[in-house]
Amino acid sequence: MSLPHSNDPLHGITLQHILEVLETFYGFDTLGELIPIKCFTSNPSIKSSLVFLRKTPWARAKIEHLYIRTLPKLDSGASK
Repeated sequence: MSLPHSNDPLHGITLQHILEVLETFYGFDTLGELIPIKCFTSNPSIKSSLVFLRKTPWARAKIEHLYIRTLPKLDSGASK
């Protein structure tokens, strides 16, 4: 018997993975323009951004939303 499949695109995806994918796709400069928060605009790094995003629910929600909006672009880029 198999477990039901989740339709949540974030199911099983860590915040670190989300951030690494977005940073690779957009870069910190563009991330800082899309979501103007200090962890992306002032001396950005994955580590410092993770610390901030784990403590700040509204910022994490914005990152997760951007990741979901970016998924179709990632899929189309992989097929080319």
